Amino acid sequence: MAELSNCPDCGDIFVKNLFRENCEKCFKEEERMYEIVYQFLRQRKNRAATMDVVIRETGASEKMLYKWIRKGRLQRALFPNLGYPCEKCGNLIQEGKLCKNCISQIKKDLDIFEEEKNRQQEIQERERSRTYYSVDDRFKGK
Repeated sequence: MAELSNCPDCGDIFVKNLFRENCEKCFKEEERMYEIVYQFLRQRKNRAATMDVVIRETGASEKMLYKWIRKGRLQRALFPNLGYPCEKCGNLIQEGKLCKNCISQIKKDLDIFEEEKNRQQEIQERERSRTYYSVDDRFKGK
């Protein structure tokens, strides 16, 4: 469904839809920059270029490059030195939202949490099993 929105790049009002998140003018400029970057990277000598080199040589913004890589327009198989920052630590990655180190750290933290949860449950079970009940003969039904 289309809705009115402000362009995140220039602030102009435009009709936002599923395919575009900026106005026509900014969209055309972005596509022009994409063609410049893609033509630069298609040259065999530039396929291993880093983000800094691509930015310096083409004039494209870092934000645009990250966007194109996330969307898959610049494929990591063809351009192995390009990436975007991990959402937790900022290291460059080529897929997902987190780098391998952050994922493994989160997994370790979750494992520690689960172990602590299980330990607490075991303590509660032991406490329940230690409880003694006495039977009062008056209430046995005699």
